[in-house]
Amino acid sequence: MKTVLTIAGSDSGGGAGIQADIKTMTANGVYAMSAVAALTAQNTTGVYGILEVPTEFLEQQLDCIFTDIVPDAVKIGMLFSAEMMETVAAKLKEYKARHVVLDPVMVSTSGSRLMRQEAEAVLQQKLFPLAEVITPNIPEAEVLTGRSIGGRKEMEQAAMMLQERWRCGVLLKGGHRIGDADDFLYQEQGGIWIRGGRIDNPNTHGTGCTLSSAIACNLAKGYALCQAVKKAKEYLSGALEAQLDLGKGAGPMNHAWIFEEKI
Repeated sequence: MKTVLTIAGSDSGGGAGIQADIKTMTANGVYAMSAVAALTAQNTTGVYGILEVPTEFLEQQLDCIFTDIVPDAVKIGMLFSAEMMETVAAKLKEYKARHVVLDPVMVSTSGSRLMRQEAEAVLQQKLFPLAEVITPNIPEAEVLTGRSIGGRKEMEQAAMMLQERWRCGVLLKGGHRIGDADDFLYQEQGGIWIRGGRIDNPNTHGTGCTLSSAIACNLAKGYALCQAVKKAKEYLSGALEAQLDLGKGAGPMNHAWIFEEKI
């Protein structure tokens, strides 16, 4: 069985964070491990409290994992402070972590800030270069690039800018656009649109965590990044289309209506 580590915050409501990651990994047939960077008091309506774990304890968790059950892939989610990011970056380098999927969690769906503003530069400088792929949504990409993103052309330009700056793959998620849920994946060899229709489902809390975790699962299984992303999107879209609450964990489903468009 392949192994995947999530480094993120705990969601007391169970719909996002570590809880969503572990459910997704289990549903995708890999062995899930976790290093908890923060505790949150939250539910689907918002985040009401954040408590970081001491960096020394996060280091201890990572040492225990990497010296015993070595991860085939790593998913990074919520890291609240610059100190946490520096700790994680140092340990990933020390253990030569493979297949790092980084979801730059800055603001929750409900609008609560999940990253200190001063940590944004450290996120890019320390962790982006270690990632195989980063998975920002449109608001996050706007913060990272300093550009307004209103359509497909702007999404392409933002993804290219981030890839050229940090030399990692960029999956720019289009779920915040009106009318579709097309995502744009850009790598050094070029870009590809992975298209999908918008699904009318109010249970979208934790979709970003679920998608990035599913990508990590597929990379751990040996899929190339493009295929790993497509399979992850199929998994997430299938769960949404089935009108399931992602916080309760949904099994993988394949839907042929998701297709790719190269540029």
